[in-house]
Amino acid sequence: MVSAIIVAGGKGTRMGAGKNKVFLPLLGKEIISRTIAVFESSSLVDEIIIVTASDDIQKMREIIWRDGYKKVSRIAEGGRERSDSVYNGLMLATGDISLIHDGARCLVTKEEIEAVIVDTIYFESAALGVKVKDTLKTIDKNGNIVSTVDREKTVHIQTPQGFNTAQIRDLHECAKKENIAVTDDCSIFEHYGKTVHLTEGSYDNIKITTPEDIAVAESILKRKETM
Repeated sequence: MVSAIIVAGGKGTRMGAGKNKVFLPLLGKEIISRTIAVFESSSLVDEIIIVTASDDIQKMREIIWRDGYKKVSRIAEGGRERSDSVYNGLMLATGDISLIHDGARCLVTKEEIEAVIVDTIYFESAALGVKVKDTLKTIDKNGNIVSTVDREKTVHIQTPQGFNTAQIRDLHECAKKENIAVTDDCSIFEHYGKTVHLTEGSYDNIKITTPEDIAVAESILKRKETM
């Protein structure tokens, strides 16, 4: 059984919209509704758990009811940090495998979700990612370039990220006890000496963070509609 945990509790400060960015429309449909719809469409996903701010729970319920999503089993209240929100979602997950996904990545495809599930079963953990296109540099504290990052060994990591539910839940508990700050769930695995398999993703799977991203996302959607 597979649980999808969609984390949608961010304040969206960089978006400057004055509300949770996942409620912003993208070609007439909320970002979060588009995200839920992709997971709902996969026969490999058994349940969906949404994690959001307490003030946004009612709005989330209204969207789920309006759009008729059947796989959303629970809506959890988010925590202070992203890792706290993920943990709250994991505590409600009933699947052997949990996919952890950013609510603002609504352009992920069903095929990418299912590829992560298959790789998680085979490798025990997996995450979507793409190789970097640009030349990356490391700088010192004074802003001077000191080295070039090996592009062949560097990726932009995305979501969903898939794990054995019991294992990632236990590691989250360890990280909380040790007060370890992480930016994603792969980081927790890395910290405890475990590896995460890279599942090849798409450059279209952007995280909508700024107003410019809305325009890019709409362009991607329009392109896909004409394919």
